[in-house]
Amino acid sequence: MAIHIGLTGWGDHDTLYPTKTTSTNKLSTYSSYFPVVEVDTAFYAIQPEKNYQKWVTDTPDRFSFVIKAFQGMTGHDRQKKSLQEAKELFAAYKQSITPVLHANKLNCILFQFPPWFDVTKANIRKLRVIRELLPDLPLALEFRNRTWFEGNRKNQTIQFMKEEKWIHTICDEPQAGVGSIPTVLEPTSEHNTLVRFHGRNVHGWNRNGQADWRAVRFLYHYNRRELEEWASHLNELDNACRNVTVLFNNNSGGDAARNAIELMELLNITYEQLNPRQLDLFE
Repeated sequence: MAIHIGLTGWGDHDTLYPTKTTSTNKLSTYSSYFPVVEVDTAFYAIQPEKNYQKWVTDTPDRFSFVIKAFQGMTGHDRQKKSLQEAKELFAAYKQSITPVLHANKLNCILFQFPPWFDVTKANIRKLRVIRELLPDLPLALEFRNRTWFEGNRKNQTIQFMKEEKWIHTICDEPQAGVGSIPTVLEPTSEHNTLVRFHGRNVHGWNRNGQADWRAVRFLYHYNRRELEEWASHLNELDNACRNVTVLFNNNSGGDAARNAIELMELLNITYEQLNPRQLDLFE
């Protein structure tokens, strides 16, 4: 049983890095604090293999990556694809992450679906096809539409994820209408559960398309009481599966790294076999 705590991306957390740390050296420093990171750039473009090779080299042996699925694989691009086109896209994506697979550093691939991905027969079929296209890889599923968890649908969705071998992505996020989901503390895999902290900025959650949406949506600092509540939840999840992976995504105000460090302290977690740390900026 183990709880692995990290952040979404490694570029935006300035409090972690000494002054004048270059972007190419940030991951090495990041992995002196945390054992896992989310590769969010993979959502915007299929990354070249050389990028993954560098990231594998920059991190210690027991480090792992949660890699976001490319937006063309989740339907964010709103482009209809034939089955053959989907097969080619998924094959290209899998080839790109080969260095991570060879290094045994893949935590999971995160399929985060758009707010309009509601519970329909067509979307359930899409999830089954995705599972068939990547049958041998750990896939995590995150919804952004609450119809999957309304009423009797909640139990059906959890059961579906178990049957199709999807890792449940449990979210802490604002309750801001149909484009948000409740926190459902039920693992669907005995191997891993993914938990993502998006903050609770209910007023900023639905600002997509507005000029400042990125700066506002994830602007939130978890207080001590909120983290203590989650420490209890995480211990329960840890008893239910082998690994719990926790990612803080409340990056807008620089809160993610500090909240992650505070949660580690609450859980009395000290990670070994990380990269050497030259300077602890949190002391």
